[in-house]
Amino acid sequence: MNLDEYKKNHKTAYLAEMYEKLLKDEAELLSIIEKDPSMKEIAEADLVTIAEQKKNTEDQINTIIESEKEEIEYPTELILEVRPGAGGTEADIFAGELLAMYRRYAEMKGWNIKVIEEGVTMEIKSKEAYELIRYETGVHRIQRVPATEKMGRVHTSTASVSIMPIRKKIKFEINPADLEMEFSRAGGKGGQNVNKVESAVRLVHKPTGLAVRATAERSQGANREAAMMLLTARLAALEEENLAKKFTEARKGQVGTGDRSEKIRTYNVLQDRITDHRIKKTWHNMEKILAGNLDPIIDAIQEYKKTGIAGNEEADEE
Repeated sequence: MNLDEYKKNHKTAYLAEMYEKLLKDEAELLSIIEKDPSMKEIAEADLVTIAEQKKNTEDQINTIIESEKEEIEYPTELILEVRPGAGGTEADIFAGELLAMYRRYAEMKGWNIKVIEEGVTMEIKSKEAYELIRYETGVHRIQRVPATEKMGRVHTSTASVSIMPIRKKIKFEINPADLEMEFSRAGGKGGQNVNKVESAVRLVHKPTGLAVRATAERSQGANREAAMMLLTARLAALEEENLAKKFTEARKGQVGTGDRSEKIRTYNVLQDRITDHRIKKTWHNMEKILAGNLDPIIDAIQEYKKTGIAGNEEADEE
């Protein structure tokens, strides 16, 4: 048992120190027996008690370590971010529709939701959330005739979705010197305080150029904390994305690389059809799905992840 390693973990530090004391007590008793064999019978009862305490402590440490491993694999918190891509105003509208779809889906599931940046980013807390929606990461595109289109031409616009787990233990540190922080008025809903106080926080990670913004909280401090959490999640996601690209070909049952530039789904309004290009499967009744009824799509992706068998429907042509 690596006691030094367990002492570094705040969850197991106390148990590790307790285990270390039990080892010392055990060694002292064995030393006494060695020097005076007549004490063996008296000391043996204490040795049995120490052995039981050691076993109990080991079990507690192992339980904590296993729960941490599970937390790493299936984090209980995530950041969901939707940003408009190509398509101008139509892309902005589509991004808003997707974010609303995911929010309604989360509400139907009873997940805890907290807005970080209005209309763009939200935090979700749930044991099952990450496993269910992690494969939503990627480029979503919509094909429809915009309300402002007088000639009836079909317009294609896109939005990118990012699902970023919030890890309790991260493998890197963010150097404060690498951060640039800006403050501004949040704007939008929230009353006079939002518009008068510079509570919105924007963080820029200079080495990568990643920028995040938090506006939902009323205080600057709370938004700073939210922005830092978002930046950490995005940096971790970037690292995981780069690793995934390296090992994509070696992974079986691959649903997607996790690359935010990968086109994963098309929403064809005229044909009332949603097609996931990775599993080559199509669904109709788009209005119901955009209203948050994502279970058919999520279930199909989960099944494909297990079996590696794609559907029979071909994806839309470019």
